[in-house]
Amino acid sequence: MQIYDIESLDYEGRGIARREGKTIFIEGALTGESVSASVYLKKPQFEMAHVQRIYRESSQRVEPQCENFGRCGGCSLQHLTPMAQVAAKQRVLEDNLDRIAKVSVGQILAPIHGPSWGYRRRARLTARYVFKKGGSLIGFHERRSSFVTEMQSCEVLLPRISKLLPAMRQLVGSLSICQRLPQIEVACGDTVDVLVLRVLDKPSTEDEERLKAFSMAHGVHIYLQTKGPETAVPFWPESPADLYYSLPEFDVKMPFFPTEFTQVNHEVNRVLVHRAVDLLAAQPSERVVDMFCGIGNFSLPMARSGASVLGIEGSRSLIKRAKDNAIYNGLSDRVQYEVMDLFKVDASVWKGLGVIDRMLIDPPRDGAMDLVKAMEGTLPKRIVYVSCNPATLARDAGILVHEKGYVLSKAGIVNMFPHTAHVESIAVFDRGGVEASAELS
Repeated sequence: MQIYDIESLDYEGRGIARREGKTIFIEGALTGESVSASVYLKKPQFEMAHVQRIYRESSQRVEPQCENFGRCGGCSLQHLTPMAQVAAKQRVLEDNLDRIAKVSVGQILAPIHGPSWGYRRRARLTARYVFKKGGSLIGFHERRSSFVTEMQSCEVLLPRISKLLPAMRQLVGSLSICQRLPQIEVACGDTVDVLVLRVLDKPSTEDEERLKAFSMAHGVHIYLQTKGPETAVPFWPESPADLYYSLPEFDVKMPFFPTEFTQVNHEVNRVLVHRAVDLLAAQPSERVVDMFCGIGNFSLPMARSGASVLGIEGSRSLIKRAKDNAIYNGLSDRVQYEVMDLFKVDASVWKGLGVIDRMLIDPPRDGAMDLVKAMEGTLPKRIVYVSCNPATLARDAGILVHEKGYVLSKAGIVNMFPHTAHVESIAVFDRGGVEASAELS
């Protein structure tokens, strides 16, 4: 039997071992452990495997809290202590900046982290009727599979949503359209929870009665979605849900539609917004631009702090929501919003934006390469970059530092998704030398 010594973790949280010049990625193994493993994929340069037996155990190994761990594909790191997860993600960020951008960081920021369990307020659950299981299954996909995990609970969902999973399964299984209902999207606000049911056929009269009874019994709003996310409409109660999250430090409430993008972890998002605004350090006389502004998660707190803000986003529906949120919070005189495809920005578009004193960038996983390449002339004195992909952050950092004359002053990770390998981060880029450090709390 082959024994593997684990050298480190890869970007997906798998243990890395070496054998005869080949890299072995082993699911469930931790740095410093000796394990045996079962190989499920062989390639000329690497193999993929999962742990069979642990001979030398890491001091950072813990018993997974969730009974679904190992089968469910939602989490990959529950066997590693929460603080060790944070440290591993910090190494991923630093490695990407060094390897891809060839950039060093002036100051490593303290990691942003929050509750390790029961944090998830958004989820897209698969629903599937399985005759052999005696009905419908509700849950995340199994690891490396299109099958649905048979879940009675989920430790990372809000507890009140986790407790609903068996009832949701029973509900879907009782519907005449149970084989035509492939997905349930969960969206939880500060005071209201919404379930968006993706329905490929119209529910029968009996189905509608069951849905109403479920809504009233469990205190959730039910929406029905027939096609794309924009087609979701309230079913019961018939009026739209008062769905919002709050940023109390800035006296801001953020209403949102159930299928619109918002951060899954509201507690960590509050800390992230505080740090981003603090690091940006915009003065009342300065003009700030929030790129990829979404529904106003950063731009409205920045406006509340006194800056003049322009928010830019490619989605018309999100810009409409951001404008409505500015009015709702009494900030429409301090912030403007504009629709623009930020993946098709060139030098002329950049020039048309006028003078920008400071800029926040919060792109999707693809990053903001076209935007940072287009920058020329008088550039923002400071950029705060919030990233959900360390590889594209590093790529864009290389452009900002090596081509645009910025210094990477600060960077750190944001543990938005505990127990997963997902790495979010925040970075500060300065021109003309490093500005005075913003006060961090």
